[in-house]
Amino acid sequence: MKFNKKVIESVMVAGLALALTITAVTGNGVKAADQVAETQMDKNGMAGVAVAMNAYELEAADMLDSMVSVEKSDSNIVAVAVEDAADVTDTSVESAASEDVETEPEITVEDSKEDKKLSDEEKEWNNKLMADVDEFLYVRKSADADSEIVGKMYKGDRAVIKDEGSEWTKITSGNVKGYVKNDYCVTGQEAYAYAKKNCKTVAKVEIDGLRIRKEASTDAGVVKTVASGDKLVVNTKADTEDGWVAVKVDSQTCYVSEDYVTVGLKTGKAVTIEEEIAAQKEEEERKAKEEAAKQEAAKKSAQSSSSSSSSSNGQTTTTSSSQGTSLTASADDETLLAALIQCEAGGQSQQCMLAVGAVVVNRVHSGSFPNSIRGVIYQRGQFGPASSGRLESRLASGVSASASARQAAQAALAGNDPTGGAKYFKLASSGHAGVVIGPIVFY
Repeated sequence: MKFNKKVIESVMVAGLALALTITAVTGNGVKAADQVAETQMDKNGMAGVAVAMNAYELEAADMLDSMVSVEKSDSNIVAVAVEDAADVTDTSVESAASEDVETEPEITVEDSKEDKKLSDEEKEWNNKLMADVDEFLYVRKSADADSEIVGKMYKGDRAVIKDEGSEWTKITSGNVKGYVKNDYCVTGQEAYAYAKKNCKTVAKVEIDGLRIRKEASTDAGVVKTVASGDKLVVNTKADTEDGWVAVKVDSQTCYVSEDYVTVGLKTGKAVTIEEEIAAQKEEEERKAKEEAAKQEAAKKSAQSSSSSSSSSNGQTTTTSSSQGTSLTASADDETLLAALIQCEAGGQSQQCMLAVGAVVVNRVHSGSFPNSIRGVIYQRGQFGPASSGRLESRLASGVSASASARQAAQAALAGNDPTGGAKYFKLASSGHAGVVIGPIVFY
C-alpha cells in the first residue's frame, strides 16, 4: 500500500505540471483555453485554467480508479491465494486429525469414562477371569487342546489375565500358569457379575476374639467369638444397621461390627495336578482317622452300658445304650458338641454325658430342628450355655481330646443313644416323665 500511494502522488504532480505546460506554452492550447474561458466566463466567471484542471482531474481520477482497481484485483488474488493456502492447511489438519481418530477411536474415550463410573471393587475385575463351567476347566501348558494339562480351575475359581487371545488366554491362578480356552471363560465385568451370582460373599475377620451378636447392637447377646482369619458367610439379603454386617451362623442371621471385618467375594484359585493329588490323599487319611475314632468311641460306650429299671413316678432309669443312626460331623462340630456336653453334664457319668450328646444328634435327624450340630446347639432359647456365653468360654479354654466329654460326643455321633430317641432333657427333680440318667431326665 505504501508503494501505491507514492505512485498516485507522482501521477498527480505530473498531471499538474502537464496542465500548466499546456496552458502556458502551447499556443493552440492557449487559444483553446481562451475559447473555453470565453465560453465559461459568460456562464460561471471561472478562468480557463480551472476548466482545464477540472478536465485533467477527471482524467487523473479515472487513472487513479484504474490503479485502485488493479490494487484491489491484486489484493483479491493475494487473498484468494492465502485462503487457498489456508484451505490446504486446514484440510491437512483435518486429515491428520482423522488419522488420529482412526488410531485412537472414540471408544477409548468412552471406555475411560465408563471406567471412571466403576467402583474400586469393579475396577479390580478388569483383568480377571472366571471359569464358566459346572465342574472344572483344564489349564494347559500352551495354547493347544493337545497340550499338557498343568492344572484345573474349578467352578468359582478366579485367575489373573496375562495375555488375552482370540481363542486362548494366558492366565495365572495360585501356583498354576498356563492357557485356558476362551469358550469356557468370562472376563472383566462379566466375570465380576458371574462371581456375584455363583460365589458367596464373606466377611474375613481381622482381629482375635471378635464377638458375633444376636442383634446389630453392642448390647445384644454374644452367640460366639471367632479368631482372626476366620471367614463368615454374609447374608446379603438381610437388613442391616450402619456399622454392622449381617452374617450367617447355621440357620441364624447374626451381626458383627464392620470395623473388624473385610467383606468380599469368596473365590477360589486353580490347583496344580500335584496339589490335587496331595489333597485327595490327605482327605482320605482324615476320613479314615475319623472312622477309626468313632468305632473306638462306640466300643468304649458299649462296654460301659448297663441294664435299666422303672421308678414309681413314671420315670425310667436306664443304663443301656441303643444303636441309632450315626451322624457325620467335622472336627469343629465334634469339638462344639463335646463342649456343650461338658457344660450340661460335666462331672456326671459317661452315660449321662452320652445322653446329652444323643439329644443333639436326635434333633439333627428329626427334621423339626436345624439340620446341623451347630444349628441345633445355637438355636435360640434351647441350650442355656449357648445363650449365656458359657459355651464360648468353654471353647476358648479348649476341650482335651482325651476328655470324657469328647468320648461321649464321638459315641453320640456314632449312633449310640441311651435315651431311646429323646429330644429334650431337664432336671429329674422336675418330676417330668422320661428316662432318668443321673440327675437328668431325658424325654
